[in-house]
Amino acid sequence: MANDEVILTQEGLEKLEDELRGLKTVKRKELAERLKLAISYGDLKENSEYHSAKDDQAFMETRILILEKMLTKARVISSDNIDSNKVSIGSIVLLNDIEFAEKIEYQLVGPAEADVANNKISYESPLGKEIMGKEVGSVIHVNAPMGVIKYELLEIRSN
Repeated sequence: MANDEVILTQEGLEKLEDELRGLKTVKRKELAERLKLAISYGDLKENSEYHSAKDDQAFMETRILILEKMLTKARVISSDNIDSNKVSIGSIVLLNDIEFAEKIEYQLVGPAEADVANNKISYESPLGKEIMGKEVGSVIHVNAPMGVIKYELLEIRSN
């Protein structure tokens, strides 16, 4: 990726912005209160609540830095620019698993917003790499640990 750009859909951008806003406002205040309460217990050396809150604070501040960096390098893929004739980042595809005759729908997204549980796969994933640029009717072969999986590309659309 050029300059470590982070490719996002508009939905992905909004999700990251919401997460950052929540961390900077709500979560920081909650952790400040936890730390204040833990400090009131005295003796910080053996104060597990204090150490737990400090660890959570460090994790949160690191996540804030990561999100800020991602957002400064974000390139948003507009659904208006998605070609419904060929698979590209942002496309929603309907695939048919040839062996099991099962249909599954995925949205092709950047790695930062990939979420297999919600059918969002990265264009850098094995399946993502194979379907990029393909057209409806294409048969896709994906190497998996259990062998080659074959899909037929049934539909391409944008959000």
